Amino acid sequence: QVLLVESGGGSVQAGGSLRLSCAAFGYTYSSICMGWFRQAPGKEREGVAGIYGGGGSTYYADSVKGRFTISQDNAKNTLYLQMNSLKPEDTAMYYCAASFQAPVCGSTTLIPRMAYRGKGTLVTISS
Repeated sequence: QVLLVESGGGSVQAGGSLRLSCAAFGYTYSSICMGWFRQAPGKEREGVAGIYGGGGSTYYADSVKGRFTISQDNAKNTLYLQMNSLKPEDTAMYYCAASFQAPVCGSTTLIPRMAYRGKGTLVTISS
């Protein structure tokens, strides 16, 4: 069974940074694709960033490109999301997701559809 546990959320002012972590249990990181998606109150889920190919390939939503960086540490089975230049509109619950199915890899719109997800970590950005 796959278990994903997020951490690192919090409250910061606009322009600040946060790093989210996702510890994975039950599988080998390098064998699948993973990603982060978020959901703000009253809004639909939005794929933010994804990674596959053992970390060799990454992709981002236009809304975060240039500000967020996704990475993974295969030795620690941990996924990261470095978030810089944060904006109030980045406020949301952030979820880590994973899939063993190649068709969902490579598109941010498919990240929320990945088969496995954590319980989320809350990010709040104040202006």
